[in-house]
Amino acid sequence: MRAAQVVRLEGPDGIEVRDVPEPAESAGFPRVRVQAAGLSFPDLLMSRGQYQFRPELPFATGVDLAGVLIDDAPSQGLSAGSRVVAAITHGAAAQVVAVPDERLLPLPDVLTAEEGAGMPLTFLTAHFALLTRGDARPGDWVQVNGAAGGVGSAALQVAKALGCRVVALVASEAEAAFVERFEPDAVLTAPDAGAVRKVTGERGVDIVLDVVGTDDLVLEGLRALAPQGRLLSIGYVGGTIPSVRLNRLLLGNIDVRGVSWGPYSRANPGFAQRQWQDIVRWCEAGLVVPSPAVVRPIEEAAEALRDLDERRVRGKVVLTIPAD
Repeated sequence: MRAAQVVRLEGPDGIEVRDVPEPAESAGFPRVRVQAAGLSFPDLLMSRGQYQFRPELPFATGVDLAGVLIDDAPSQGLSAGSRVVAAITHGAAAQVVAVPDERLLPLPDVLTAEEGAGMPLTFLTAHFALLTRGDARPGDWVQVNGAAGGVGSAALQVAKALGCRVVALVASEAEAAFVERFEPDAVLTAPDAGAVRKVTGERGVDIVLDVVGTDDLVLEGLRALAPQGRLLSIGYVGGTIPSVRLNRLLLGNIDVRGVSWGPYSRANPGFAQRQWQDIVRWCEAGLVVPSPAVVRPIEEAAEALRDLDERRVRGKVVLTIPAD
């Protein structure tokens, strides 16, 4: 079978599409014939050996997948032939993947494989961030930093589905035009706590969801928080890890909360399935839609990862994977 493998820790330059053996049938690891795989920022970090999880070389890239079950998955009530999606640690960009059964989620009829492959990691992370870590409630103001990216655009939609009001922070007018389709209440193209307070009637926001992680965005986000507000730290696509002066939290009665969906979901069986039920319900009601994706064939996996690396992507990157 064909797989897009990281063979050298050189980022996109270290990706090769190769013929590799198919995984054997194994209890607890049903095989999926993959039709599409989603690439995310963790894939880029793993391709350089910079992620907290470092697979042994060579390894297939890809965190998200969509396809058709080859084997039954009785623990999840799924049988061979079922359409499924999954978010796994790595290895999604291959024609056949053995998936831990607790990671399998049903793919609803309203979504294509390409759409499904762009959703699990981003939407499950956004759902976890806002509901479990952020305690979001209807009517809350939510600021989303990096709203044109995969997690950011998912978070914008999840917040709206929850009945929150959203300030989308993006890096350019082109990104502002991209996020308008998700109907945020306000769009800003530069971090500015004063502008956020003006939008919110001077009260500030209840939640800042940050996937960028630069010092200026975090500082302005903290300044934009209302009393008892929460800044949710999800990632550092800006390339640095910011520092926070604790006296700012004390003086404002505000929180900084870490968000890491993977460890939490692994420690709480059935959690991802319950999250996915909400997301599917919102999809079927038209409250959320898959973020537009850059779609490439698996043979262009290196170029697809380079799109991520060079910030040419708004939404998601998805690889299509033929059966033959």
